Amino acid sequence: MQVIEQLKAMKDERFLAIYEQLSQDGFGPLDGEVAKVLKFRPQAIKKLPIQKRAKTAQSLLVRGNNAELCYELFGTYLMTNAKELVTDFLDGTGVEHEDGMVQNIEDHKPAGDKVAATVAELDKKFDSGDVTLYLAMAAEQWPSVPEVDSIWRMRG
Repeated sequence: MQVIEQLKAMKDERFLAIYEQLSQDGFGPLDGEVAKVLKFRPQAIKKLPIQKRAKTAQSLLVRGNNAELCYELFGTYLMTNAKELVTDFLDGTGVEHEDGMVQNIEDHKPAGDKVAATVAELDKKFDSGDVTLYLAMAAEQWPSVPEVDSIWRMRG
């Protein structure tokens, strides 16, 4: 579960920045889950500072080992804020996709021999934290391509 490992290694400030960027109308992306845990009504959760909500959300993901929700959160962040990073990785490694979305993950895998060069190019164009975050997701998505997991682990 690379995305959970990435989350555990992530600084609180980084998670807060992701959480804030995904907030809409004063609600964080996981505020519904946070409200349940804290026994708040959904509307009342906005009374808590976003920092506390983000910290609680991060804790929920880690404690619950919820890789699926974590993957969804990080994927939404990247597709919203760094879509070109995703499409450049897919294009650079030969993965067929439609605007960053891969239809059949099992049939469309990154070419292992293209991963290192593609990541080197991504590092020139994009925030290294975003590249590492995407690599954690890609490593989880394509466990049969060890080059992706290997390069992600080297960055940690």
